[in-house]
Amino acid sequence: MLNSLSGRFLILTVIFVMLAEILIFVPSVARYREDYLLLRLERAQIASLALLADDMIDMDLEEELLQNAGVYNVVLRRDEMRQLILSSPIPEPISDTYDMRGATAGVLIRDAMMQLLDQDARVVRVIGAPVQEAGLLIEVTMGTQELRAAMIDYGVRILLLSAVISVVTAFLLFLAVRAILVRPIKGVVGYMQTYAAAPEDARSVITPRSGVTELREAEEALLALQTELTASLKQRERLAQLGGAVAKVSHDLRNILTSAQLFTDRIEGSEDPLVRRLAPKLVNSITRAVNLCEGTLAFGKAEEPAPNLTRFPLGEVVGDVVASERLAVEDFDLSFADDIPAGLMVRADPEQMFRVVSNLVRNARQAIVASGQPGEIAVAATETDDAWMITVRDTGPGLPPKAQEHLFTPFQGGIRKGGTGLGLAISAELVRGHGGSVALSYTGCDGTSFEICLPKGEVARK
Repeated sequence: MLNSLSGRFLILTVIFVMLAEILIFVPSVARYREDYLLLRLERAQIASLALLADDMIDMDLEEELLQNAGVYNVVLRRDEMRQLILSSPIPEPISDTYDMRGATAGVLIRDAMMQLLDQDARVVRVIGAPVQEAGLLIEVTMGTQELRAAMIDYGVRILLLSAVISVVTAFLLFLAVRAILVRPIKGVVGYMQTYAAAPEDARSVITPRSGVTELREAEEALLALQTELTASLKQRERLAQLGGAVAKVSHDLRNILTSAQLFTDRIEGSEDPLVRRLAPKLVNSITRAVNLCEGTLAFGKAEEPAPNLTRFPLGEVVGDVVASERLAVEDFDLSFADDIPAGLMVRADPEQMFRVVSNLVRNARQAIVASGQPGEIAVAATETDDAWMITVRDTGPGLPPKAQEHLFTPFQGGIRKGGTGLGLAISAELVRGHGGSVALSYTGCDGTSFEICLPKGEVARK
């Protein structure tokens, strides 16, 4: 009950109604006290009429009149003359005087609350105006015990009535909330659960029916989400099937091209001048085709394991990358530099980080070699409180606009002619597995810079 929307609404309604009734309770009790005192004045005035009609009444009748009026003494002022009409012994001195003529609401509420809090038996004087203008004023003396008991009884009845009203109101609101809000919300949740179990089933797609504006908007938003997600799932399924077919074709084509590559190696040894001139172009074309098939197969597997996070010196990984790339440079005028702080330890998968840095450095090396101009590739790293930053910078010709638009998109973000763009896409995927990112920080005619961000996270601080 406490964890449900309707149950909490029921409890809150009871609480709020009780608070509202308490705010009504204080002026109600003050009003009751005022009516009680005015009634005593009216009874006292009626009792005094017996004496005004007959100047002499016996003691028993006078005592009975005072008991019926609920007072000790009655004083009536007529024609500027104050006259004690009825009297009886007062058990104790008068402690307070209350003038009911023109008393404000604040004064009445204050006196009523003080009356409730005062448990002692006291005698008070009450002054008021006679009804029907039968004199200038009338005053009585009376005890406070009966008044306080009547006020308490009235207050208890008010509180009980308030409790009944709050419970009934809360229960009716509970039923209304269940009918108007809870049931439609459960219907939306039911559609979500059914759709999650079978997203390809069109029957699980919600049909907006609610007449409540907010719920209708939620249903329409869910409908749009389900429609978009269903289309995306169908597209992904088709792409997966297409990817499987492409992988099979690439596998067979790679085998065919590998055989062709073996034949071209022998063709290069031919003494025919025309063959010797055309053979290198044929070899390069077949090599690019083999690389494309191998890259497609590697990317299509989509079986990159989760990174095995360990602490290792970053300088060793960067050193291995630079050493392997130096072998590929041969006699070209290209230099390598690394600025890795000694002893810098990072928390990542060393094999995957080798692939990431190697892809970036290889791309830079190929771009500089293709330009035919001398250049330099530098790898640097820094550490902050939140992350490790690795920068791969080169002095190459920069990235063409088309490569910048589809930088990390497979088969579209190729930097060099004949490239597939899979290297950057795979690198970005590997770094995302570490919770980080790869970004192009600068490119221009004087070079290009990529930045790898590896967040430390809570685990890395342990």
